Amino acid sequence: MKTIAVIGGGITGVTTAYALAKRGFAVTVYEQHRYPAMETSFANGGQLSASNAEAWNHWSTILKGIKWMLRSDAPLLVSPKPSWHKLSWFAGFVAAIPQYRANTIATARLAVAAREHLFAWAAEEGIDFDLRREGILHIHRDRADFEHAAEVSKLLALGGLARRAVTPAEMRAIEPTLAGSYYGGHYTESDSSGDIHKFCSGLARAAERRGVQFRCGQTVGGVASGGGRVRVDARHEGRIDSASYDGVVVCAGTASRALAAALGDSVNVYPVKGYSITVDLADAASRAAAPKVSLVDDATKLVASRLGEGRLRVAGTAEFNGYNRDIRADRIRPLVAWVEQCFPGVGTRSVVPWAGLRPMMPDLVPRVGRGKAPGVFYNTGHGHLGWTLSAATAELIADVVRQTLDAAAPSVAVTRALPA
Repeated sequence: MKTIAVIGGGITGVTTAYALAKRGFAVTVYEQHRYPAMETSFANGGQLSASNAEAWNHWSTILKGIKWMLRSDAPLLVSPKPSWHKLSWFAGFVAAIPQYRANTIATARLAVAAREHLFAWAAEEGIDFDLRREGILHIHRDRADFEHAAEVSKLLALGGLARRAVTPAEMRAIEPTLAGSYYGGHYTESDSSGDIHKFCSGLARAAERRGVQFRCGQTVGGVASGGGRVRVDARHEGRIDSASYDGVVVCAGTASRALAAALGDSVNVYPVKGYSITVDLADAASRAAAPKVSLVDDATKLVASRLGEGRLRVAGTAEFNGYNRDIRADRIRPLVAWVEQCFPGVGTRSVVPWAGLRPMMPDLVPRVGRGKAPGVFYNTGHGHLGWTLSAATAELIADVVRQTLDAAAPSVAVTRALPA
């Protein structure tokens, strides 16, 4: 039985471990936290949203970013503090603008494939994650946003996703609790929503039942490839533990860039911070006034998902501020105000704020495939579509690992490691 290490116990690492275990590998997952799914997979927007597959690499995004730079509550906020990482990432972002159309279509295609795997896994393993298969409604406040979305719908259709335009009256029929005036909307009936943390935790337990070992509370300090083996050095309780494997899959989120650089690869993941609030629907009036259909507000770049009967998750914004995880009041305030404006009957006395770092590639396409060193693989950089794409990229990388290791021959030693 071939042995594989997976670095990272978020949604990408857990789905990768599960897919590898189903193919007969002996899998060990390294996770720095005490439990899986405690960082970016903890409290995101809760959407399985193929309809959000549009790449951000568009001149309109750059113009909006420039316009919003001086607003602390802007949906897209770029810290003016320079860094080589940020500058190289934005250079890659601009360079990928010509691939906007192709990347949007390819991402939509991947998202459609992913949900079939995800639903099948959840059914097979009996995972309850507050799934709502009631579609996602994009709401547009003006004609320009509506017409841009109509063009995006054509690209999504080429990727195999049906999304239809709806009138304000049809929007009210789809989600009667939504308040406010809108130009129109787009509705994707095949999209869904749920609790990513509950799904990821449930799939981790299912993976354990299939033999996957989770080494939680262990921080990977070095990876070395050579002699047909890969060594992983992890810090645990003040000491360094080393173990050897036939291969390693880096699913380390925002830490993937440093690990890849140490292995001779370029994986230019940037930590794009997003915020969320979880609103406690503590009374009957709030539960009645909260939406049941998941929503995307294109103007404010916010999403909302109902999690069970008692919670409403609102998330969004993009902040380019390095590895800063601070939860800023001026970034949380617009999320609470959005709830009060769009769903005035929902009480906001009890609101839990959160912030997470999305691991985003400059072209918004995840890095899935082999590294330069023998036995090294990557499945990382999913950005704002981590949960949406995870099951498909896990299947892809598991197939690549199996094909590569089945065909592998002894190799010349190549060793690179991060400092322990």
